[in-house]
Amino acid sequence: MQILVVEDDKRISDFLIRGLEEHAYSVTLCSNAEDATAYYLNLPWDLIIVDVMLPGIDGIQLVQIIRHKKINVPILMLSALSAVQDKITALDYGADDYITKPFHFEELLSRIRALTRRYQSDVQETSNQAYFGNLHIDFDQFQVSVSALPIELSPREFKLLVYLTENINKAVSRMQILNAVWGINFDNQTNVVDVYISYLRNKIEKNGDKFIHTVKGIGYLFKI
Repeated sequence: MQILVVEDDKRISDFLIRGLEEHAYSVTLCSNAEDATAYYLNLPWDLIIVDVMLPGIDGIQLVQIIRHKKINVPILMLSALSAVQDKITALDYGADDYITKPFHFEELLSRIRALTRRYQSDVQETSNQAYFGNLHIDFDQFQVSVSALPIELSPREFKLLVYLTENINKAVSRMQILNAVWGINFDNQTNVVDVYISYLRNKIEKNGDKFIHTVKGIGYLFKI
């Protein structure tokens, strides 16, 4: 999962980066809204964390810019301002959530998980597309890309990938995969599942990405 953090306070940014990376998130830091607008907003982020009190263009203005550019990404705002009106302003201008400093890191993680779940659900319901880290799937056009680069999948590979993503964070057996993807509901000793899993891994797991995990004695698990 790719997270952009826009925060000018080094103490807080170091704390955020260390904690998020310990929980397997990939984090990029930007210290001001001007650089974020110029260099980072064209990249496919899963979440943007924005401090309200930024030098120059402040966090609220940055959120307005992001929404004006029609960038549909979850935005979590951080602020020392705890007044109800401050929260209302941030949410009205396009933020998805607002957390006040100081905060417990477990609460931040919980809000991140809730935002990404909600966003992925909304994306699938409204545009029939989904992002899983660097992996993008367009279910209507049967297209897959990794880090914005198109990946050629056969119809069977695409069906297998879709089945795995539909069961994200859930281990599925080879028999379950055979039944869902090939329509085979009995054990015919075929290794076709393992072969196609290998095909998929070679195509979608680029630059250190790992999506498909082997669950010994059971089958496979798709997770970010």
